[in-house]
Amino acid sequence: MIANTPATHSLYASTRTWVQASIRFVMDITHNSIALVGLAIAAITIVLVTRDDLRDAVEHRVLTLLLERQEAKTDNTLLLINEPQAIDRVTAAQPSELPKPQAKVAFWLSRKYRVAPEPLSVLIAEAFALGERIKLDPTLILAVMAIESRFNPFSQSPYGAQGLMQVLTRVHTDKYEGFGGTLAAFDPVSNLRVGVQVLHDCIKRAGSVEGGLRLYVGAVSVDGGDYVTKVMAEHIRLRDVALGKMVSVQEPRMSPSPVRTPPNNGIPLVPAPIEAESAHGPLTTESTS
Repeated sequence: MIANTPATHSLYASTRTWVQASIRFVMDITHNSIALVGLAIAAITIVLVTRDDLRDAVEHRVLTLLLERQEAKTDNTLLLINEPQAIDRVTAAQPSELPKPQAKVAFWLSRKYRVAPEPLSVLIAEAFALGERIKLDPTLILAVMAIESRFNPFSQSPYGAQGLMQVLTRVHTDKYEGFGGTLAAFDPVSNLRVGVQVLHDCIKRAGSVEGGLRLYVGAVSVDGGDYVTKVMAEHIRLRDVALGKMVSVQEPRMSPSPVRTPPNNGIPLVPAPIEAESAHGPLTTESTS
């Protein structure tokens, strides 16, 4: 404890005097600075009032700075504008909301084709719904999509077949009328529905799934065998996945097919064109997939 002595009182008094003097000094400087700022503002105002050219230049400069600042702020937020209805345009769903067999198929296809399971979930649910409605195995529909486009809704073949199911849009224009026009070919669900309708018609016309696939790809006679083999193999794998079986995403290596001797003593037979249409357009003697 500090003793209460004359020396202590003298020290307290000196400290208090120094603090008071410092405060007064700061206040004087502040008052003088404010006065100087006020004088400077007054001088600038007088100059701007008397000099129209300087006033216009200052106004132009200030306006330019404000506009640049606003544009920079707009550029930074342009892509972040709130648009709640954007979610309505998304073709995606949670796989967890699907029935278990469909969810298994979604995750398996996602791994194999490196496609997000959320948009696949919508396509799978639609394929199962369409398949049940028209009595067509949904895993066959999904197999056609896999082989045709690898689930790329924007794909296009050299022949002009477009979308998930690779439907030749210019041939099946009428089928897109109910969807608002041919640009709907790039809407995944619309393309799927049109493709399934064409596939169903082909199978009904051919009388078998294999024959229908040949018609769908635009092949006749013995042509299109490789396409049919690929689709049916993927169809079987997807059906096994839906049933809960363990199926590898790696496709097994297939031995080359034996070369068949053309009939008619070695002279190839060229079949006459069939007056019908496939998903890829008028039927030809070659596969267009």
